Amino acid sequence: MVGQTALTEAVYYILLSLVTPRHGYGIMQETERMSDGRVKLAAGTLYGAINVLLDKGWIRGVPGAEDSRRKEYVLTDKGREALTWELDRLKELVENGENVLGGEA
Repeated sequence: MVGQTALTEAVYYILLSLVTPRHGYGIMQETERMSDGRVKLAAGTLYGAINVLLDKGWIRGVPGAEDSRRKEYVLTDKGREALTWELDRLKELVENGENVLGGEA
């Protein structure tokens, strides 16, 4: 993706968690689970990120969820593309680190 910048760890996990539709609390739980408790999203951080991701078109609300107090979100094709780009970037970082350190890590 031209102009793509590195994702923050929180955004990376939010996007990963939205491969399956989830509401805010579910995103928080899945992010914490995937990171073995290392990444804990505060509500303000999560909902700020959700608004940015909606604006970028990387996630969308699940139809029918607007009627509910618990809105659900899901990853879009554009979001999957951004997530795939980030995964490739992270793989390159690891590969370069291993090459330079010669497997010392």
